[in-house]
Amino acid sequence: MQHLVQVEEGREAADGAPSAGPTYRCAAGDKGAAPGLDCCWDIFRLSVEKCPGNKMLGRREIVDGKAGNYTWLTYKEVYDTVIKVGAAIRSCGVGKGGRCGIYGANSPEWVISMQACNAHGVYCVPLYDTLGAGAVEFVLCHAEVQIAFVEEKKIGEILKTFPNSTKFLKTIVSFGKVNPEHKEKVEENGLSIYSWEQFLQLGGEEKFELPPKEKDDICTIMYTSGTTGDPKGVLISNKSIITIVSAVDEFLRISGEELREDDVYISYLPLAHIFDRVIEEVFIHHGASIGFWRGDVKLLVEDIGELKPTVFCAVPRVLDRIYGGLQDKITTGGFLKKTLFNVAYKYKQGNMLKGSKHDEAAAVFDKLVFTKVKRGLGGRVRLILSGAAPLSRHVEEYLRVVTCSHVLQGYGLTETCAGSFVSLPNNMSMLGTVGPPVPYVEVRLESVPEMGYDALSSETPRGEICIRGDTLFSGYYKREDLTKEVMVDGWFHTDIGEWQPDGSMKIIDRKKNIFKLSQGEYVAVENLENIFGQTPGVDSVWVYGNSFESSLVAVVNPNKQALERWAESNGVTGEFATICEDPKAKEFILGELTKMGKEKKLKGFELIRAVHLDPVPFDMDRDLITPTYKKKRPQLLKYYQSVIDGMYQSMK
Repeated sequence: MQHLVQVEEGREAADGAPSAGPTYRCAAGDKGAAPGLDCCWDIFRLSVEKCPGNKMLGRREIVDGKAGNYTWLTYKEVYDTVIKVGAAIRSCGVGKGGRCGIYGANSPEWVISMQACNAHGVYCVPLYDTLGAGAVEFVLCHAEVQIAFVEEKKIGEILKTFPNSTKFLKTIVSFGKVNPEHKEKVEENGLSIYSWEQFLQLGGEEKFELPPKEKDDICTIMYTSGTTGDPKGVLISNKSIITIVSAVDEFLRISGEELREDDVYISYLPLAHIFDRVIEEVFIHHGASIGFWRGDVKLLVEDIGELKPTVFCAVPRVLDRIYGGLQDKITTGGFLKKTLFNVAYKYKQGNMLKGSKHDEAAAVFDKLVFTKVKRGLGGRVRLILSGAAPLSRHVEEYLRVVTCSHVLQGYGLTETCAGSFVSLPNNMSMLGTVGPPVPYVEVRLESVPEMGYDALSSETPRGEICIRGDTLFSGYYKREDLTKEVMVDGWFHTDIGEWQPDGSMKIIDRKKNIFKLSQGEYVAVENLENIFGQTPGVDSVWVYGNSFESSLVAVVNPNKQALERWAESNGVTGEFATICEDPKAKEFILGELTKMGKEKKLKGFELIRAVHLDPVPFDMDRDLITPTYKKKRPQLLKYYQSVIDGMYQSMK
């Protein structure tokens, strides 16, 4: 395994513990975390000292309702505001080890509030936008939040958590203004509320000493929107964030893609999630620039065009949309355009598969054909990072060819402080994998005998991915029981993976998403959804089965344009929702799914036997997916129970 170094031997099964494969780490990067960094505050403080005049945080000016240019705050300007906000927090009686909530879409104020927490050793507790009111109340009470910074339009949501949250919550700070009704309600409950401008003055001239901060101090409690049960509070220390920032840095250095001061990042993925938080810390570490979107998905492309970022992070759902949009443009672009594109694609893809770097594989076609794609992302993107969920292999390969930039897929969890693995640039053999481990983490596989996964197999080692190292979380807040389930002897247990010969890891399933059918066969459902999700005409698919049934059924979100085109040429009439109910349409989609399953050599019991078409995509409004678009299986089952029963009934 060329990209790995073995650290420990594997072990056979003993005393009830399953066997485990050898422990590996990344072959590059053994320097350890960057010197001089002891806490998150140091990351920002050192960049202010090094490059005070660099642009740090930018947002678009809105003039007469129209969005204009990005206007910027420098590192020094941000620092001066952070010191004022920190003093104001302290004057409210919140100090080291206190809890500060931040609630709202990404913005300069969000980052400033977070840095003020870092300066004073206050735990930063993000509350995110897409958690319902129930979850916001749960987090405020569970984390014992004393002061909350809130986007102006979210203040109403915080008020809904009264009176329960007011046991600890004493101060609310708006990122903007405060309206009189809200002020009245807050004060009736015995709390204080300030506008952003008022709060900046609150600390007055008083100088608050910054407390000493240790590596092991907790810096943030991130609540994960688990796919089951209440959100879990993941305790993340200074050490975890410093280590991951150093690891990402080292990874980019080895890849020849080091970040520079003139790099620009578009901030739109929620800062309340670890993926975006870590990337922004990396940018701050380099004195680079972060521009914020306006908070509207429909306007994201326009914001990107104005900001012209050099690094673009995305979740697969966003990249799937970009892929779909490009496919549509080519399909409808006329014969000549289509032919030129296909020739260019085949030529460049062929050279990349033979080992050419993406910028040398087809320089002429890049100029003629692919720059148009690059312009769609502002024209300067050199690095696209995908995380939070698996990216389909065909989308990853396509984007690697057409975007004229590196497309890298990473894997990690909140508990491992985001990226634990990331694929290497210019390496087409890693398509469909998450690459080797990042520097400073150690990884091994543990066998799962009941599913036939053997970590010691000489052919293809498979098993539960276990991670060890300084990036790991410090436990679940107030949930020692849950911590013990996933942390065993210093190893954090995650999903099911398979080592590839080149040392990259392929995620093949989540341990939680494996069930038995009535004939005793195990089904790895996430793997099947990734396969069926590649079916033309299918936007999203949820596969279901249980141990009382011998076959699988599915709920599909069909692609509207594709299904309407099919209906037109097959004499099926009506609105999209009506077409979805037509037995002929169901038969058509089922046939397409079966074709894809057979093409991918699935076993008979892994094929779908009945299908329901839902014209409305799985969404957060119905609580069917998490904010990172992972399926909430218990909720999907509850929502579609009668549909599922009907499908099984119809097969009997």
